[in-house]
Amino acid sequence: MTTKIEKIKIDYKGKQVTARKLTVASEIPIDIDTAWTKVQTSALLNFVTNGKVKFKPTGGHFPEIWKEGDTVSARMFVYGFVPFGGLHSLYFEKIDNVNKILQTREWDNSAKVWNHKISLKKLTDTTIIYEDEIVIYGGMLTGFITSWAKSFYKHRQKRWQLVATNPTLKK
Repeated sequence: MTTKIEKIKIDYKGKQVTARKLTVASEIPIDIDTAWTKVQTSALLNFVTNGKVKFKPTGGHFPEIWKEGDTVSARMFVYGFVPFGGLHSLYFEKIDNVNKILQTREWDNSAKVWNHKISLKKLTDTTIIYEDEIVIYGGMLTGFITSWAKSFYKHRQKRWQLVATNPTLKK
């Protein structure tokens, strides 16, 4: 697993601000088509975030499959019980079946910008590179949020390893 954090400039409400770009990548022993099918499901999100974040969707549940152009919202509970950020919104900006990229624009009261791009790249017929790239801006909390996000995405990718190596998981 590799991780990298960079300071970058982004536009936020008409102003140039300093954000962070976090990149976490892993080699995962799973075929790309299976991984791509799973990445588009809310069941996988709930599985890979388990232990770090619990989402309580405002509509009672997330859609089974994510759809480009949809926006969903949820309350986020860090470690399953600590409320954080208020209402968290996820806009599914791009779901690219050809290039295997899923891109969301997310925000809440603390993380003003949380733009997340998932990319899958085929290494072999049974192995992929899975990459999370997240642009984070939270004002004075940007450094703290990014530090926590690094731990969170490393956790997610370790959970992905469980998905890849345990065919009985229905995620």
